[in-house]
Amino acid sequence: MADDDGERGADTVRVLVADDERLLADTVAEGLRRLSMAVDVCYDGDGALERIGVNRYDVAVLDRDMPGQTGDEVCRNLTDSGTGTRVLLLTAAAGIRDRVEGLGLGADDYLTKPFAFAELVARVQALGRRSAPALPPVLQQHGVELDVARHVVRRDGHPVNLSPKEFAVLHVLMRAEGRVVSAEDLLEQAWDEFADPFTNVVRVTVMTLRKKLGQPQVIHTVPRAGYRIGDPA
Repeated sequence: MADDDGERGADTVRVLVADDERLLADTVAEGLRRLSMAVDVCYDGDGALERIGVNRYDVAVLDRDMPGQTGDEVCRNLTDSGTGTRVLLLTAAAGIRDRVEGLGLGADDYLTKPFAFAELVARVQALGRRSAPALPPVLQQHGVELDVARHVVRRDGHPVNLSPKEFAVLHVLMRAEGRVVSAEDLLEQAWDEFADPFTNVVRVTVMTLRKKLGQPQVIHTVPRAGYRIGDPA
């Protein structure tokens, strides 16, 4: 996988990466996490089927030639399930017949190895947008501006430097457009499968996010319900 210094921020989506090339799978996952995506990783088709039986993914990045259940079989399972998960198939086979066959399985996109990471990001971003209701590329609420593509946040015109997880949490809250988002939903959408459901990581991340966004506060706690962005109740 080629490096690219021109990588740009990505939508907040939950991604499954399944590839028996462990170094490749881990490298892809780590790169996507740096762009505020929540990423789960496995190294065979059986593990992929186990995870999609438990979690809902916006995008699945699947190697076609995994041991056990192949990527083709996992793709077919996702297509039949009707969950709306978008599938990007990876393969070393570059022939037109192979691409047509992969797309015929129900895959949404196809990428041949080796590939540039920037291209994979662009394809995952595009698939993530297709799995969710259309939103403007720049979200603006209560003086906060979140530019999804450029991975930039401003408050009243001033740049705010956020960590990937802070960006992800803010993105989830702004997408909710004032509706209450529970801590469980934030954990589901902004963290991966290894996040401890009993941890206080959501509360701590919201606390640091509030500090960075400054006054007046725009993220409010709704007792026994969760968090919302907007004016005080």
